[in-house]
Amino acid sequence: MLPGYDFDMPDHVWGALTEALHSEDHPQFRFRKLLDGVQAVPSDVTQWHADAVPSAARNRLVSLALRPAPVTDQWLSEGPALTDIPQCTQDITLLQATSLREEALAISMRLRQAAHDGQTAALISPDRMLTRQVTASLDRWGITPDDSAGIPLQLTPPGRFLRHVSALFQRKLTSEALLTLLKHPLCHSGHDRNEHLLHTRDLELAIRKAGVTYPDTEFLLAWASAHKSDLDDWISWVVRNLCDQELGGEHAFSERLEAHITLSETLAHGAPDGSGGLWDEAAGREAAKLIQTLRDSAEYAGPIGPTDYSDLFGAVLGRGEVRDRDKGHPHILIWGTLEARVQGADLVILGGLNEGSWPEAPSPDPWLNRKMRHDAGLLLPERRIGLAAHDFQQAIGAPEVWLSRSIRSDEAQTVPSRWVNRLTNLLSGLPDQGGVAALEAMTRRGDHWLSLVRALEHAPSITPAHRPSPRPPKSARLTQLSVTEIKRLIRDPYAIYARHVLKLRPLDPLMKTPDALLRGIVVHDVLEQFVKDASADPALLTRTHLTSIAETVLAQKVPWPTARALWSARLDRVADYFIDTETARRNIGKPIAYERSAQLGIADLGFTLVAKADRIDRTKFGDLVIYDYKTGTPPSKDEQTHFDKQLLLEAAMAEQGGFRDIDPADVAAAIYLGLGPKPKEVAAPLEDTPATQIWSEFSELIAYYADVTHGFTARRAMQSDRDEGQYDQLARFGEWDATDTPNPEDLS
Repeated sequence: MLPGYDFDMPDHVWGALTEALHSEDHPQFRFRKLLDGVQAVPSDVTQWHADAVPSAARNRLVSLALRPAPVTDQWLSEGPALTDIPQCTQDITLLQATSLREEALAISMRLRQAAHDGQTAALISPDRMLTRQVTASLDRWGITPDDSAGIPLQLTPPGRFLRHVSALFQRKLTSEALLTLLKHPLCHSGHDRNEHLLHTRDLELAIRKAGVTYPDTEFLLAWASAHKSDLDDWISWVVRNLCDQELGGEHAFSERLEAHITLSETLAHGAPDGSGGLWDEAAGREAAKLIQTLRDSAEYAGPIGPTDYSDLFGAVLGRGEVRDRDKGHPHILIWGTLEARVQGADLVILGGLNEGSWPEAPSPDPWLNRKMRHDAGLLLPERRIGLAAHDFQQAIGAPEVWLSRSIRSDEAQTVPSRWVNRLTNLLSGLPDQGGVAALEAMTRRGDHWLSLVRALEHAPSITPAHRPSPRPPKSARLTQLSVTEIKRLIRDPYAIYARHVLKLRPLDPLMKTPDALLRGIVVHDVLEQFVKDASADPALLTRTHLTSIAETVLAQKVPWPTARALWSARLDRVADYFIDTETARRNIGKPIAYERSAQLGIADLGFTLVAKADRIDRTKFGDLVIYDYKTGTPPSKDEQTHFDKQLLLEAAMAEQGGFRDIDPADVAAAIYLGLGPKPKEVAAPLEDTPATQIWSEFSELIAYYADVTHGFTARRAMQSDRDEGQYDQLARFGEWDATDTPNPEDLS
């Protein structure tokens, strides 16, 4: 049997399919080679049966469209003889979607219609991304297609779970890895899963709040002991099975495999015995077969390290497939091109008809060109294209056909499949035979389904939100702020409202990262210890001692090797500058306080301002000098005058005795020590705005926001329109912009 044999191709065209260099990509080339091998001619091939084909006229049209490149001039001579084009194309739909998502949605809607009508429909495509998106789209209607390719075992729940567990033996346990396993559907699936998930949620919140990157036994036990519920059994199970599982060095493959599977079963069940749902369902059974195969072959493997074991295990999982024949819809099918050669359906959808997908781009040969491969008797790259062309020609002969493609991929514009191009070009060149009208009708049918997709995806228009300016009651107004938040109160009052009135806090990240905040804390700790030591012993005011302190602090507080090295290099760059300027600072005054807290109230407003100064020096005249370390760029004079009033307010607080254990005194200077790429000192403009004036202006600001007639306007004076606020989403920024008039709203 020769499936897809072209009985409409004339003998002179068969005669042209003799040279692989010119004809290898033709769908009938392999049949010609077969006939030559058995010493037969094309006319010797007869029909297998007498059943009528769905559309003989369509077969003739496609046969002409796919003629070999050297003889495509026959379109001019044979094309006018095709007089039944409108009839043979009436069951062809040409769908050209704008994106892969739109294509998948249109296909899924047509498959849903077929399921409703009881029609057998098959999607044929080598593009697995497309078929998976179609499967996901069909899920909204509760339809699971019968996919001949199945699901890669490594993407099934058991496959993912086993891969996550294997990673425990490679590296130190991270918060992300811990919660990934605890939240997996198979984890603790043997019993009491509801309680397990409840404890996991509480643990996640604790990890986020504490900013723990590497949760260890000490942290987990301390958290459990402080929890209001009795978590001794559960946390013991977590510690025993998830902490300190690293298995470094090389061990026998069988030893690693057994340790891996034993731990996986324990985590899946939630107790020492049993395996929960790990080996259930089709995916679990397939995974169990694969594990048994590895066990049978383990004796042939030598010692292996943890990373190599995980890579090997993942590669073996990647070769497995899971297909549940009883789960898929009996009439909605997804086939690869190989399965489609010997099967048929009422409706056939040829999806992903773009160059590079169907046909697949041939792999480049860095050593031999096409002629050299041919002369050496090797297969040409065009062989796979010819096979794909044969699949296309056979599939397009179905009773009803969709030709589907997306105009754009995620990256760029796509190129239509060469066979779609040939067919549309042939039809466009036959206006007198109805080719142009037929092509337009094919496209209209596709556009109809695209319009249904857009209707399905259409979101009703919503009235944009106004720029908020909430006015809470007096009882909910501000009673305390830090000096570092005054800049935010001036620039984005709504953020202060959300944080201090609504008591909303952004959820802490799961994995603590080496961000600017942590870098500032580390630099503060290094410089504070260095200045303290140098004050006690001036001989320690050296680069060597500063470097030694930096190494110690970084080792204690920065667990990321890359960040540790980078921050160490940054400190090293500013070390000489800081030591030189520190000598000058010592000539001005002597340090008397580090990280000293302060608070000062406005009695008639019931408001308290709090602060913490990085460093305070006292001059020989009794005046104070306030320093603040900045790892970034210090604010300019104008920024401090109008927005960033931290140092100015600290100076005002110092002059009124706001700092703990420091008597009121004049502030000679307040200085930012910028320790960024270009280190510099920036003094607060105390000469232009003395402390008394600053405090008076600040009192007016607080009085303004204590008045219930004034609202907390969102993004009132941001430094840049591109600046992002933590509460922009809550304020629905984007539905309005900074040019909109605020909309005051009284709250109760």
